[in-house]
Amino acid sequence: MENGVKLKRSLKLWQVVIMGLAYMTPMVVFDTFGIVSGVTKGHVPTAYVIALVGMLFTAISYGKLVRVFPQAGSAYTYTQKAMNRHLGFLVGWSSLLDYLFLPMVNALLTKLYLNALFPSVPDFIWVLVFVGIVTFLNLRSVNVLANFNTFFVFVQILIMVVFIILVVKGLNNGEGTGTVFSLQPFFVEGMNLPILVTGATILCFSFLGFDAVTTLSEETPNPEKTIPKAIILTALWGGVIFITTSFFIQLFFPDISRFKEPDAALPEIALYVGGKLFQSIFLCTTFVNTLASGLASHASVSRLLYVMGRDKVFPDKWFGYVHPKWRTPAINVVIVGIISLSAWFFDLVTATSLINFGALMAFTFVNLSVINHFAVRKKMYKTPKDFFNFVVMPVLGAGSVGILWINLEISSLIMGLVWFGLGLVYLLVLTKAFRVAPPQYTAEEHI
Repeated sequence: MENGVKLKRSLKLWQVVIMGLAYMTPMVVFDTFGIVSGVTKGHVPTAYVIALVGMLFTAISYGKLVRVFPQAGSAYTYTQKAMNRHLGFLVGWSSLLDYLFLPMVNALLTKLYLNALFPSVPDFIWVLVFVGIVTFLNLRSVNVLANFNTFFVFVQILIMVVFIILVVKGLNNGEGTGTVFSLQPFFVEGMNLPILVTGATILCFSFLGFDAVTTLSEETPNPEKTIPKAIILTALWGGVIFITTSFFIQLFFPDISRFKEPDAALPEIALYVGGKLFQSIFLCTTFVNTLASGLASHASVSRLLYVMGRDKVFPDKWFGYVHPKWRTPAINVVIVGIISLSAWFFDLVTATSLINFGALMAFTFVNLSVINHFAVRKKMYKTPKDFFNFVVMPVLGAGSVGILWINLEISSLIMGLVWFGLGLVYLLVLTKAFRVAPPQYTAEEHI
């Protein structure tokens, strides 16, 4: 903290949860529905249940670590302190892929959505407007940001409630299964478990918001209590929204035969359920969806860069700076905004691939950090309760993440490893070929 100013501890539990939900983008359920419905043969809600259970193991690991290390660096901090500083840096560097590229993905999606509605407007205008709004709001206090996101998440949930009402009306008129009282989306005789797991691996990335809330630890009073609750609540409420909404969509569309483009079914879903007027309103709400996610993801990566700057693994004069009035990492916010402008010429597939690699690195090492800190260092494995909490649970979490690694696209793996290699080279220079440990922030240095 080059200027001696700290982040302001002012966020309440509900505000942190809202930030996590905004990061998760509740309406993403419509974007992935066509793909996953095809994969699972019409059982998207069941795939969401499997994904939620798998992600909860990792979410619980995050909660255990934040109680011990209530700093804002998420997986970077936990791996650094629970395992090894060198590993911590590499996990933080890899996590930057997840955090840095999500704001850009939201700018990309906004460009695609608005370009479809207003094809005569140049692409770069939408990118500039979106990035400008997100950067400006992130520069202000974190409470202002949380309040905006509360409104944006409310708008998304409201439009989803209206959507469900229209679905029920359509079902009563003979659409889809013709009834609300059906378990067909969840279970039919002869279901194939492997294809459900495959569908769940696609949906797991919809739950990324639960780890992002850990970056707000230093802006929350009593983070040791608040953040673990926020992690679980974000995952659970996100799961409830995804499962409930996908259940009603699946009732209306038992299979994907009605979709002309199953891989991009959102516009068709809105059209068939509510007509052209509702489709237009629904598509406009997708801008709110990406704006909410853009605000939350922009805030998260700014905090991660702040912690790495404070540790002096990045130049602390810039990355460790906190604005004295707004109490936000203002320089990082601007840097992330500049990077997000690359949405003008970047493609969605590449950006998404990089996000997936960074997220899996973070999830893997959070589970391993629980085992190393509690079971190996603290020897907390001798009672059945401790063995279950600090060995069995994180092993199940790591196993769930392992399934995601197996199903990771080769392009994601290659690009992720290239980024990892760049970080390794930087680490070699920083630590003089591992002869010294990476620098680490201590509060005493700034007293």
